[in-house]
Amino acid sequence: MDSGTLAPREVYKWGIITALGVVAGYVAVLLANVRHFYTDDTESQYAPLWVMMGRRLREGDLPILVPEHWMAGNYTIEEAGLLNPPQLLIDLIAPSVDNLALYTTVVKLIFAIVLGLGVYRICLAYGSRAPWAAVAGVAIPFSGWLLFFDESSWMTAFTGTAWLAHAWASGVRYARGRSGPIPTFVFLYLAISVQYIFPAVEAGIMIVAVAIGELVYQRKWQPSLRLLMVSACAALAGLATYLPSMLSAKVTWRGTAQINNDQLLTVPWSESLNASLPSTLPAFTTWWGYVQPMPVVYVAWFVIPALAFVDWRKALDSARELTAPALFTAVVLMWTAGPGAIGPLRWPARVLPMVALGLLVLFGVLLGRFATFADWRRRGLIAAGLVGLLWLRSVSAAPQEVVWHVVSALAVAALGAAVVWLARGRSAAAACALMVVSIFPIAYLQVWAAQPTPLGWNLPEHRSQMKAAFPDFPGTTLQLGDRALIPPGERTLEGAYGSLVFGNYAKDLELTYVSGYTPNGHFQFGEMLCMRWDTSVCPDAFRRAFAVEPTTGKTIVDLMKVDRVVVHTALFPDARNQSAPQGWKWVDYPGHEKYISVLERETGLLSTVNGRVAATNGVTAESIAESDTTSRVRVSSETGGRVVFARLNWPGYRVTLDGREIPVDAVAKTFVAVNIPAGTENAELKLAWQPPGWPIGGASALIGLLGVGVLYWLYRRRGEDESAGLPQADDAIEAELAVR
Repeated sequence: MDSGTLAPREVYKWGIITALGVVAGYVAVLLANVRHFYTDDTESQYAPLWVMMGRRLREGDLPILVPEHWMAGNYTIEEAGLLNPPQLLIDLIAPSVDNLALYTTVVKLIFAIVLGLGVYRICLAYGSRAPWAAVAGVAIPFSGWLLFFDESSWMTAFTGTAWLAHAWASGVRYARGRSGPIPTFVFLYLAISVQYIFPAVEAGIMIVAVAIGELVYQRKWQPSLRLLMVSACAALAGLATYLPSMLSAKVTWRGTAQINNDQLLTVPWSESLNASLPSTLPAFTTWWGYVQPMPVVYVAWFVIPALAFVDWRKALDSARELTAPALFTAVVLMWTAGPGAIGPLRWPARVLPMVALGLLVLFGVLLGRFATFADWRRRGLIAAGLVGLLWLRSVSAAPQEVVWHVVSALAVAALGAAVVWLARGRSAAAACALMVVSIFPIAYLQVWAAQPTPLGWNLPEHRSQMKAAFPDFPGTTLQLGDRALIPPGERTLEGAYGSLVFGNYAKDLELTYVSGYTPNGHFQFGEMLCMRWDTSVCPDAFRRAFAVEPTTGKTIVDLMKVDRVVVHTALFPDARNQSAPQGWKWVDYPGHEKYISVLERETGLLSTVNGRVAATNGVTAESIAESDTTSRVRVSSETGGRVVFARLNWPGYRVTLDGREIPVDAVAKTFVAVNIPAGTENAELKLAWQPPGWPIGGASALIGLLGVGVLYWLYRRRGEDESAGLPQADDAIEAELAVR
């Protein structure tokens, strides 16, 4: 933790207060909605993924590819954090916890504390007093977008932000000679390797801003160069995380890199600056229309009014040191307004946590170094004017909530008056303590007012109850259903969730279902079955699944080696009245008839027969060995032919025949196929897959590690206190803090 020029005891005391404040805030949120941190993508994507990954890891396997998961089975391009050690630890623990809502809440609480302490460290690195830094640290997890999206739903964005904050603090310390390069390297690598592109790009913006800021502040280029070098090492180490996605993009939904400015989740600056009125309901286009049901642009009630209590003359004298947070905030604020998509970077509202981060760092440093309560009446009137502007903006966005906006503005004014009274009559520490405590009821009221959340899937919480209620489906199951057809009142374990799976729910049940939750689906496979990101399909999916692929004479379900087809009765109400396809039979599962009809093969499980060989033409093929990434087959062909595998044609496959490499082919642009030359007799065919780019990624990681090792050696060799050479402004900070 960065003690800067403060007494270590003071730093650690307020660091503990920061952590406890985050815990108290979580308790307040849970009192408003006990499932707040187990909703949307967390319940449907991340938690089940942790369970599956953890089970595989315990078996000694890193599941980079699971062919039977088909469209969602390439986990090197999903948000699995395969190369992120803390995420792998989360995965390892997950199968041992029955209550997933409890587990995800605890995990998120830990990362909320990590994030809060990261912001605390950034403020201290720029010379803030510890109490003001603690206020900023406690506030960040309860800012609007983080609280209602990243913490409740989009887990990888949240963890990436937490690591990014510490990378920022460590980067400033390294640039100023107060720390070595390793903390910056580690935190940057953790932010990059969460396997979600936004934190990686945001970390790059942050590093560039800090490098420019330190160049402006220190007026020498060497510290910024060192910071950029260690950042480059971290980027090299994290390259393997994204190379598979980049090199596989051409076959996915994300295959076309484009820049456009559709209005979905683009936030006008007038809304993203409305950061201090708790009742604000901003106006911009999302899935729920134009006026939002949640205060997603809120940061903290004190951020804007506090501007009136900054000694701006002193602040401007030290403006060079604040170049980095000011530049970072300006850049991310511009990003929130568009473009709507920059290649894979879509929905710029996702950058709102970075706006909150920048504003809270500026708040913590400006108030922590330049707060003044002299001439408090005039400053109070200015603060009241700022609150009035916020009120006008909020009323303009959501005029139907005018009464609540009045109540909210009056509450902010009252809290501000109490803070000023404490700061003048007692101490700044007491005022900061009140500000910390005020965060909790506001978070409670905001979450309470947003119920029922429009995000929730309402998936069950206890895995034991899920498995007890669900049919036992061995082998590989293809479900043809549509989540939109489940009425809200039936989204329960006693209702549809006892029979149907959507998203990654099958992983909670430890069952093998085709596909899952994926933002990076295989384009051709999705088109073939008209399957969407959450496994929902269109009404034509049944016909498509049993259609015959003309070059093989096999149906699509045969080529996939599917053992069972579960038909959603709401999507196919007359399915059970139709004759079963040839080779299939309708099977009764008592108690589940309301939601599903089930087709199973007359001859038993096909997925256990002859490995993943799905079809042959002019070839005899006998499976020798199978793994998720490799098929070894004994083949013979007098006249030449083809072997088709129940594998999706992801980039990265390589084929050898008796050690000699031969080309990989594809059937229907979907299934991996291999053409066998004439005269082949008892040859060993080896089909192997590895993530494209991983050899390059491994080499770049080694270079990155060697690079940071050299930087650390140079740091130790210098053996001098870099802070001694800083501009005179640092001495002024020390003197100022000593007086205070």
